[in-house]
Amino acid sequence: MHAVSEVAGGYPRIMTALPDSTSDTNTAVAGLENTFAEELGELTVPWKGVPAPAPALLVLNEQLAADLGLSAEALRSEDGVAVLSGSAVPAGSTPVAMAYAGHQFGGYAPLLGDGRAMLLGELVDAGGRRVDLHLKGSGPTPFSRGGDGFAVVGPMLREYLVSEAMSALGIPTTRALSVVATGRDVRRNGAEPGAVLARVASSHLRVGTFEYAARQGEVLPRLADYAIARHYPELADLPATGDDNRYLRFFDAVVEAQASLVAKWMLIGFVHGVMNTDNTTVSGETIDYGPCAFVDAFDPGAVFSSIDRGGRYAFGNQPAVLTWNLARFAETLLPLLASTPDDAITAASAVLDTFDDRYDGHLTTGIAAKLGVAGIRIERALVDDLLTVMEESGADWTGSFRALADELRGDSAPLDRLVPRAAIGPWLERWNALLARQGRSPAEIADAMDRVNPLYIPRNHLVDAALRAATEGDLSLFGKLLEVVTQPFERRDEWSDYAVPAPRLFNESFQTFCGT
Repeated sequence: MHAVSEVAGGYPRIMTALPDSTSDTNTAVAGLENTFAEELGELTVPWKGVPAPAPALLVLNEQLAADLGLSAEALRSEDGVAVLSGSAVPAGSTPVAMAYAGHQFGGYAPLLGDGRAMLLGELVDAGGRRVDLHLKGSGPTPFSRGGDGFAVVGPMLREYLVSEAMSALGIPTTRALSVVATGRDVRRNGAEPGAVLARVASSHLRVGTFEYAARQGEVLPRLADYAIARHYPELADLPATGDDNRYLRFFDAVVEAQASLVAKWMLIGFVHGVMNTDNTTVSGETIDYGPCAFVDAFDPGAVFSSIDRGGRYAFGNQPAVLTWNLARFAETLLPLLASTPDDAITAASAVLDTFDDRYDGHLTTGIAAKLGVAGIRIERALVDDLLTVMEESGADWTGSFRALADELRGDSAPLDRLVPRAAIGPWLERWNALLARQGRSPAEIADAMDRVNPLYIPRNHLVDAALRAATEGDLSLFGKLLEVVTQPFERRDEWSDYAVPAPRLFNESFQTFCGT
């Protein structure tokens, strides 16, 4: 459940005085641990957020809070909002700004780091999993590189909404705990209301973290061992040397996790928009929802990010970009993989060369489920021919798979609205012949398809409208859209408008921005 403030014409001010930003007695967020900062202090700088002038809680993820063992009531209190805004430090916490490097649009930056963020600490959730609690927009840090360190309401609500939609779709992702308006105007496109996002992640270890550590000497093996213990503990007891050492297996595990992740992105039409190496996690979670978007009409060349002028991170390029990013990761691990550089390169290359097959396997399995033929060997030509028909017809990616399920139920109208019958008719004959091999009724197949094909995604025009209204203080559109996209598979007649793609002219001019 997400509690969204009901406001209009401005945000409610729930605090009248600034908290002491140096206080260590705030118990609203209890039980934080600091293993990353304690074990890998060379990769951190102790830091504190800038007090917010008039913090106001805009949205709180109550279910996530409960999963983390946190009290929603305590988070709504003055002490709780102080922590979530970066104004106060939880008791026992040692907040840090994290250092990392990264390749941004192919160019190497030796030091990036948390320029407007900080790691409050770690919690152990109800399932026994260690997670980070991280603030975004909490003020400048030593890594700000001239930036102001703040964030604004629209982009922070975008990350909240899209990350929660991705979670509901079953895609590995960071999660959003809250967004707090700070009461501070931030200069972006004129003065915009400032905000802080509280983000929860399996960790914030990135390829960029390893790129930084690889140039710091002895910290690299300790970072790798920390990442293994946290994300791939089954590898922790393997030897540190030899042909099957734990670091090579670690690289293999990250390649597998990222191949699975990017296949899931492609299956739902998600365009990340800024796939720099500092936005590629070793956990296999999606991170950073700045210029992200979703395709309506199927288009491998779709680019929405205003800064991706060359289309490097276009929808159809995402698997290749992930391969490139993983090659950069492999380079950082070479000293750990084998006793000689040549042997290390050979071992890393052998693993990296498996990416395409892994990705194709995940994509084929996923598309088979979307087409109602899970468990049956599906010919690539059948998939490619469907994609050709969809691209040539400008068919809506999300709606087409639900329309195919309706077709099986005897309702041809939804598909006819998306694709000319003459164009898709021959393909339907081949598909039906494949379905007939399963021994299941059309209704059973259609129901199975609906369980994996979402009806509601964060449509770009709906997100844009909701964020524009929220920036003006009206959160009603945001709250409703959040409710819909976090229940993506359940058809409701009153939500029919949320399943309709944007007008064609909208997406021809639509752009997303990093929000920095």
